Amino acid sequence: MSQVIGLIGAMDEEIELLLSSMQTTRKTVKAGITYTEGTLHGYSVVVCKSGVGKVNAAVTTQILIDGFGVTSVIFTGVAGAVNPELNIGDIVISSTCMQHDMDVTPLGFARGIIPYQDTSEFAADSRLIQLAEQACKARGDHYLTGKVLSGDQFVASRERVSALYTEMDGACTEMEGAAVAQACHMNGVPFVILRSMSDKADGSAHVNFGEFTVEASHRSHQIVEYMLQHLH
Repeated sequence: MSQVIGLIGAMDEEIELLLSSMQTTRKTVKAGITYTEGTLHGYSVVVCKSGVGKVNAAVTTQILIDGFGVTSVIFTGVAGAVNPELNIGDIVISSTCMQHDMDVTPLGFARGIIPYQDTSEFAADSRLIQLAEQACKARGDHYLTGKVLSGDQFVASRERVSALYTEMDGACTEMEGAAVAQACHMNGVPFVILRSMSDKADGSAHVNFGEFTVEASHRSHQIVEYMLQHLH
């Protein structure tokens, strides 16, 4: 079976560079999301913008799998750093993903656990992780491979950040990755989440977010390009 790679970004900035560098063959709109099919570095790819939040991300991913037959998924975007070793501009490569706002603790479940399910922490594909690590090393990016925590909340307090790190061993926090991961897991599709740190997730960022998003988008684009160039 030939490979078809799904490339998802949460914002326009994150997919514009991919769209400009690929050879486009067709655009399709499903559930209000535009899916652009084409080729990039000899691979069939489908590029799309998920929008913000876990529902958008899950729907986008399921359509990629059902509607376009993708055989792997790479998600790129920005995130807030949770691990204190991370600084603005650093990269997090997902080892696993988990929902930090899945909270059934009153019934005796640990935070993040989805009740009555075989797993609540979704492991990224080892080969895609390895490729992303190689890309970061080749570019000289400071990176960390760790747990991506997702929730439909913008985390901006030091107390929450500390809890996500100490209680859930999170590397970063964002709003889509675990939904992409769970959809991929349920369908047996390999994935990896790539996140560029836009802030320390504690309300202390002193950076122009618009400018940073452009910079982070270029960084993510170059990592994805490297991964595609070295996929074999």
